[in-house]
Amino acid sequence: MAVKAVLFLNALIASIWCAPPRRCEPGEEILGWCKPPVEHKPKCSEVVLGSCDDMPYTHTVFPNLVGQRHREDVEASVEYLLLSVVRSLLNGECSPELRMLGCSVLAPRCQDGRPARPCRHVCEAVRRRCQHGFDTIRMAWPYFLDCDRFFVSEEEGCYDPLEGLRGEETPEMLAASVAPQESATILQFVYHTHTQLLNTLKRTAARCPDIARTYTIGRSSEGKDLTVIEFSSNPGQHDILEPEVKYVANMHGNEALGRELLIYLAQYLCSEYLLGNARVQTLVNSTRIHLLPSMNPDGYEIASAEAQQGGDIDYDEEGRYEGFMTGRGNGQNIDLNRNFPDLTSIAYSRRRHRYYRTDHIPIPDAYWFGKTVAPETYAVMKWIRSIPFVLSASLHGGDLLVSYPYDLSKHPQEENLMSPTPDEQVFKQLARVYADSHRTMTSHHTEPCGSDFTDRGGIINGAQWYSIRGGMADFNYLHTNCFELTVELGCDKFPPEEELYNDWQDNKEALLSFLEAVHRGIKGLVMDEEGRGIKGAVVSVKGIRHDITTAENGDYWRLLTPGIHIVTASARGYVRSMKKVYLPARLQKAGRVDFTLKKAPLDLDEDDYVPAIPSTYERFDPYNQFARYNVRDVAESGIERQENPWWWSYFARSTGTAPNWLLKVD
Repeated sequence: MAVKAVLFLNALIASIWCAPPRRCEPGEEILGWCKPPVEHKPKCSEVVLGSCDDMPYTHTVFPNLVGQRHREDVEASVEYLLLSVVRSLLNGECSPELRMLGCSVLAPRCQDGRPARPCRHVCEAVRRRCQHGFDTIRMAWPYFLDCDRFFVSEEEGCYDPLEGLRGEETPEMLAASVAPQESATILQFVYHTHTQLLNTLKRTAARCPDIARTYTIGRSSEGKDLTVIEFSSNPGQHDILEPEVKYVANMHGNEALGRELLIYLAQYLCSEYLLGNARVQTLVNSTRIHLLPSMNPDGYEIASAEAQQGGDIDYDEEGRYEGFMTGRGNGQNIDLNRNFPDLTSIAYSRRRHRYYRTDHIPIPDAYWFGKTVAPETYAVMKWIRSIPFVLSASLHGGDLLVSYPYDLSKHPQEENLMSPTPDEQVFKQLARVYADSHRTMTSHHTEPCGSDFTDRGGIINGAQWYSIRGGMADFNYLHTNCFELTVELGCDKFPPEEELYNDWQDNKEALLSFLEAVHRGIKGLVMDEEGRGIKGAVVSVKGIRHDITTAENGDYWRLLTPGIHIVTASARGYVRSMKKVYLPARLQKAGRVDFTLKKAPLDLDEDDYVPAIPSTYERFDPYNQFARYNVRDVAESGIERQENPWWWSYFARSTGTAPNWLLKVD
């Protein structure tokens, strides 16, 4: 019995000693019945955090304003990691103000042994200037920079954490640093998956709904949307006398740079328009711009996987740099730039006919039976036929130059034979616009990819460079009013991510200047005597055997070089009208030339012959060979796919946590 009593007492004593400390009731502390909990008193120490070593004070205190008790806690936190990389995240914007503002919370100034609070007005000024940067990368404003929660007013005894920074600035620099209107466009120079591409375009259009919209022209062989973003003062509608221009990129899936440049361009146009950039506003308000960043998303996915694994460099038979070959074709392994109807051979075969034409050549029925027409090709052809495009460029990679039609040699035995179109001088002028505006394309200091084109000014006739059959540029020129050029963006088809910023800087001015070039030449209306526009009227230029036709409302655009031109407008059932036009060399916009056509008598002689679009022109997939390409899934992909931003995995992996407070809630 005694033994049992002893064991019971030992267990009772152990349970008392091991029990968690309880809260002291009033009077128990004095009697010694319990001990108060140990409190961590604020303690001043030197600022030894690397990202905060330039603060205007030398001592900080822990716990800090967010409750982190030790320096080690701060260094291991997502908050401190964000401050360490915020300059890179925002591309240098708001640096170092944001970092120093964050340090005033994570490593606050020690004042009389306690943490001093930074000024609320400083926080609010920084947020006004920098909020758009976080919005751009879909990141929420950091909770620890909540101006109401962690910052106080001057009446409450705050201090300015940017005091040291301001001491180094002139009044002019200080004014510029806090002026919201001085904000610049922030771009993230990373590669985008197909889902990220779609979401970025949709968010860009949602940010600028008055000037932008997205639409889909079809799907790839594996069902991915071919999405276009449009910029215009009236999105979704053709305005009379407003020219239409397009960029197409990533036609070859392994040529990825153009894809990213068009994503950046879309974001740039939207952001700069909102920021009041006069040049961008003028361009968007006077032009309808269409950007197709990826014509071949299936090939891109294959090439992207290859690039991440580190593929081998390849060269073609002529020694031209080919880069990663995997992913060049679409999901059916079709080279899309050899898949269009070969209208160039038709034009060559008819060039000795009296009334031969090099425009609006119909697609021969044999095309639909003679080869597999890729769904991407089918979609782009329908797109080109549905909108009165004036100018276009297709962005490629593997060399550094601009080439222009014809791309097929006029002699079957000569692969590098100069093969000019009737608009040779116009094409040269357009090619020079891009090449001369590019930072390195015409420089003799630029390392060539193979052949050196700097002596040619960075431009060349396509067939003279190398001949291809069934190319998209020739199809645009021979089947529609559109003049398309091919831009080779550089030696590396899939450059490393760290080079994307420089590639954007190399091409930004050229991309904008080429869009502006659509306003060269002449434009106008072809009307009847009652002022109604005549659809399908033919506008001809003497000496150039390539006509263009009027759009739905009788408006037209004719790209021309400076000088004197004899221009004629004609239509079936009307008497032709002729005008002499002088275009000054420094004319910054298209000259306005209108025509009014009178009804014609019934007995026209041969000299009054009016060229007309062949009746077979409207035949597109006449036997519905590829009608399946027009069928879409019942569930349209209008809902944005949910995918974390590009920076999310970095923070999650680095800290081992899921910092949901960084995610912006739309």
